[in-house]
Amino acid sequence: MWRFIGTRVAMGALTIWVTTMLVTLLIHAVPGDPVQIMYAQSQGTTPEQIEQVRRSLGLDRSIPVQYLMYLERLFQGDLGNTIRGGQPVLEVIMQRLPNTLVLAVASMFIAIVIGVPIGFLAAYREGTIVDIGLMVLAIAGISMPHFWLGLMLLFFFALELGWLPVSGNGPMNLILPALTLGLSNAAIFARLTRSSMIDVMNQDFVQTAFAKGLPKAIVLRRHVLRAGLLPVVTMMGLQFAFMMGGAIVVENIFSWNGVGRMAVEAIFQRDYPIIQGFILTFSVVVVVVAIAVDALYAVLDPRIRRA
Repeated sequence: MWRFIGTRVAMGALTIWVTTMLVTLLIHAVPGDPVQIMYAQSQGTTPEQIEQVRRSLGLDRSIPVQYLMYLERLFQGDLGNTIRGGQPVLEVIMQRLPNTLVLAVASMFIAIVIGVPIGFLAAYREGTIVDIGLMVLAIAGISMPHFWLGLMLLFFFALELGWLPVSGNGPMNLILPALTLGLSNAAIFARLTRSSMIDVMNQDFVQTAFAKGLPKAIVLRRHVLRAGLLPVVTMMGLQFAFMMGGAIVVENIFSWNGVGRMAVEAIFQRDYPIIQGFILTFSVVVVVVAIAVDALYAVLDPRIRRA
């Protein structure tokens, strides 16, 4: 078990290391002088100020030296300072990251609570009108883009009915963006749960349990559900990462003050230290979630622990 987790941690560390190299090269991927592009819309910027920014970002050094300088700052917990305002990037990210994590967790909760029971019911009633109707509903949910669903929910529940606020960061403001992310992912969980449950129900150990005369409800709960949820657990980790990415669109629709909205603002302002910090932070969160999901997978499936 510990060897399995240690392998996943090593792979996660390798992923983060590769990300640090890509983040260092990001600023050089921009055609032209990146500092000139940063200040293209600024009035009254002197050549001395531009040169000072270039030195502060280490752009006057070679790329290998820039990378080593970047790693040195990272080990000290320093992601640099923002171009607009000079605030520490880590401080800016940590102010907004909890809001994005709350949104992603709430969305995941909605997706699981809605999607898994629907998928289980569809598998239980396989081939019936209930199964067909639920899967048509799931396909419709998968087909809806986040920005369209968010705008529709905003229009009906905030503007037409007035039940929920349009924007902000309070508890009531969380409902609409969480529903926007959660409903589309609930459809994915519903389809995956259904196919996984049907596959498990056709396996020999389940057929043997039925042949012994065990009630269907007990077989489904004790045998089918645990084995059938293994692919769903894997998908939870992947979808959590997609939710963090999808939050970029949703946060801007509902003015949710998270790191996704911060990244969009940084892109428009050409604030490369924030963009670099966002990419690195996002990769760390994804790696941590992936390791946690792998550990949970090993707990649910003893074969992985023994392997």
